[in-house]
Amino acid sequence: MELRINRRALIGLGVAAALTASSFALLRPGSGTASSHREAPMIAGDPRNDNTDVYAFVSPDKAGTVTLLANWIPFEEPIGGPNFYTFDTRSRYNIKIDNNGDAKPDITYQWTFRDEDRRGTGTFLYNNGPVTSLDDQNLLYRQHYTLKRITHGGTRTLVPDGIVAPSNVGPASMPDYGTLRAQSIKSLAGGGRTFAGQSDEAFFLDLRVFDLLYGGNLSEVGQDTTKGYNVHTLAVQVPAADLALKGDTKRNPVIGVWATTDKWSPRGYVQVSRLGNPLVNEVVAPAGLKDAFNALPPHKDADVAAFVKRVTDPEVARLLQSVYGIKAPASPRNDLVEIFLTGIAKGNGPIAADLNSQSLNKDAGKLRPSEMLRLNMSIPPAKDPNRLGVLAGDLQGFPNGRRLSDDVVDIALQAVAGAAQTGKLVPGLTDKVDRNDKPLLQAFPYIPLPSNVAVNQH
Repeated sequence: MELRINRRALIGLGVAAALTASSFALLRPGSGTASSHREAPMIAGDPRNDNTDVYAFVSPDKAGTVTLLANWIPFEEPIGGPNFYTFDTRSRYNIKIDNNGDAKPDITYQWTFRDEDRRGTGTFLYNNGPVTSLDDQNLLYRQHYTLKRITHGGTRTLVPDGIVAPSNVGPASMPDYGTLRAQSIKSLAGGGRTFAGQSDEAFFLDLRVFDLLYGGNLSEVGQDTTKGYNVHTLAVQVPAADLALKGDTKRNPVIGVWATTDKWSPRGYVQVSRLGNPLVNEVVAPAGLKDAFNALPPHKDADVAAFVKRVTDPEVARLLQSVYGIKAPASPRNDLVEIFLTGIAKGNGPIAADLNSQSLNKDAGKLRPSEMLRLNMSIPPAKDPNRLGVLAGDLQGFPNGRRLSDDVVDIALQAVAGAAQTGKLVPGLTDKVDRNDKPLLQAFPYIPLPSNVAVNQH
């Protein structure tokens, strides 16, 4: 596929989208619904099933492969014993891929978990001595997982009995946590790898945005309010051909990616968390729609009139106008439609570029607008990645997938302020948190090791 990019046309990102109107009934919450990253009322009480972030990028150190990574369990305090953090054994954790544009999963990587708990009534300890390997007898509690790959052709078990990297209890308990991380990475047939375990919370931002947009005068910026916390990560690195439509990355290089959690209930498994692009549910959907929206599959997004009204006239843009006097661009925001609902392609809207829409796949059918993270796997990693991604001319960055180093908060703020239309950044509109406090790792799974120091130490 020939990639033709008008970089000025791509300046700016957004949190709005265009959806065709239909039925509000699709948004009525039912039992078992929830959302992501503490963004909705119901999931706040169920953190083990709360999907916090999704990342998708061409692997920087392994040509021809793509890394898909999703995090769960927000704000894990490292000193969280005696019962440290775990995946839910009654849930299914999924990373889903749509490669033909119909907004339905063509490939699903699915993890399920079981506990091995040897503590019984004899001790309260997670470990009763230094843990130097995943099979160390001093590790009294561990989780096992099964990883399956589900396609229209059937289900294949990739890992029948993997071991989750444990919570990082501290230096006395785990003197070399890097060894435990390394041992937890499993090889997959065909050249892939997978990982399940605790990691650093690598989403960097100042969450005081919710205090009337950084205090009403941008005084509350510059503090990485997720610093020191951990999450639980699931990741796969696989050949790009394993993800492409018909296995052909040249004809069909674009995929859509999102993650979900399915929790067991009396009605069977129910989707309780869904996440694609960052910040969409957090700052677009009003509180009354969050639970129900995140129970929807993407192929139903285009039928929801109630959400359409919110995202084509973003509340954040109106807040920026009322609080800071930054004039809100006129709605509907058609310049943002491509970025989050259809992917960017010349035939999809006003942005004069072919970048990351499944409509660019030569063997794809009719495109169904839907909210998901889209990645063009044919674009090689940048030699010098820019935190503002496509906004700064780095075409391998967000919204073309999402890397761990992409500053999605600054990108989104600039977009809703109108950068996607004007081609100009708004001076000073930033949370002043430009990078994670821990450096990224140079090899899979790239996300830093978890912290083992109390967040409130100071």
